[in-house]
Amino acid sequence: MDTYTAKQIAELIQNEDPAMNLRTVRYYTQIGIIPPLELAGNKRVYTNTHVQYLRAIITLSRTGETLAAIQEKLKNLSMEEIEKIGDQLHLFKSDRVLENETHQITGDVIITLSPRISAELKQKVIDSVSMLLRGEQK
Repeated sequence: MDTYTAKQIAELIQNEDPAMNLRTVRYYTQIGIIPPLELAGNKRVYTNTHVQYLRAIITLSRTGETLAAIQEKLKNLSMEEIEKIGDQLHLFKSDRVLENETHQITGDVIITLSPRISAELKQKVIDSVSMLLRGEQK
């Protein structure tokens, strides 16, 4: 099990989100949005579990969720689900968001397409997904 100090975990997470800092890590610990620290000998430490929680928090905050909503959501999720959310962090990097085009097909389905594909192909993809959702066959 890897263990980290607050400073080490802040530096680790800063590689993925430059806005993450020591003060934020301590704040998240204080408000209980991440699990309590674990004991290693006589010291309280952060672990890979905390890394996964922080990555999930960053991902959800980039979708517009409030900290209160994120805290409530994370309470009811398994560790596997939290890791799945954190693994999607790369989709919300600002350069990717600016570079790609997002299309909402329905309230539940959103697709992101690269600007490098032709307008014709983009329309075909959107139409195909729409037809699949309506249950239509081509």
